[in-house]
Amino acid sequence: RRRLHLAWHQGARLRGLRLRDTRSVDPSLWLMNSMPSLLVREQAILLNLGSLRAIAMHERVLIFNYNSPGGKVFLELLRPRLNPRNINGGPAMPFQLEVVEAALLSRIQRLERRLMHVEPRVAALLEVLPNRLTGDVLEQLRLSKQSLVELGSRAGDLKQMLIDLLEDPHEIRRICIMGRNCTLDKVSDDMECAVPLEKQVAEEEEEEIEMLLENYLQRCESCHGQAERLLDSAREMEDSIAVNLSSRRLEVSRVELLLQVGTFCVAVGALIAGIFGMNLKSYLENNTWAFWATTGGIAVGAVAGFFIMYKYLKDRKIL
Repeated sequence: RRRLHLAWHQGARLRGLRLRDTRSVDPSLWLMNSMPSLLVREQAILLNLGSLRAIAMHERVLIFNYNSPGGKVFLELLRPRLNPRNINGGPAMPFQLEVVEAALLSRIQRLERRLMHVEPRVAALLEVLPNRLTGDVLEQLRLSKQSLVELGSRAGDLKQMLIDLLEDPHEIRRICIMGRNCTLDKVSDDMECAVPLEKQVAEEEEEEIEMLLENYLQRCESCHGQAERLLDSAREMEDSIAVNLSSRRLEVSRVELLLQVGTFCVAVGALIAGIFGMNLKSYLENNTWAFWATTGGIAVGAVAGFFIMYKYLKDRKIL
């Protein structure tokens, strides 16, 4: 292990890398470097796009975990670009730019495919809800919302990385002079090349890189915006479901309150009946009309008490 560490240290120094630079692409430090990043060094570009982590140099690329989903998609997109027959007669882009474009394209395509998978599912749920409130439908809504949150977060992080890169022309120029006999003036940040033609080509590549980054930024913004819109729709549907459930709970509470009022009135009548049921003489048992009068009075009193309580609750806006 020590020999491998020394060999890597020497190779990294020859490529203008420091060991702390590799922390941004080290898969074992995924908790510390989960944010997308593109670091430009003297002879290498360090790419961290989630499951794709690579170091692009002038003539080669080192891929960490090439069997990961991001690594497989990246290799599928990069290989055709290295075939001269696919250039269609145009000038070939530098290898490191091909690597950067293939990496960005693979990442954007994965986000777009995930969005295309989630979007119809969310649209179907929005059509069903809130009329069909079942456990399965609500669980699907929760999972779809979770997927949209994750998708929006990843697209937003990639979007911010592209914005930061476009706002830093120094980094773009460092990419352009990679592999060339050129330097950047520390004061004015202008290119100084030994061969004037190389400076012209580097300036053309700078414009091409800016256009490339702007193109992928637009696609990333579109993906991020659509994910945010779907997420807002899902949240609005959750709010609508919450209002619907609150309305149902309110109706149930009203029915329960009415039943409690009715039970109270009937209980008062039962109390009167219980009093007359005691084995004590009241001299009413000798009258034939006393039973019907008492029964009628209890019934009328219970009904009247119910309506009096109902009107009181209505006036107080409890019902």
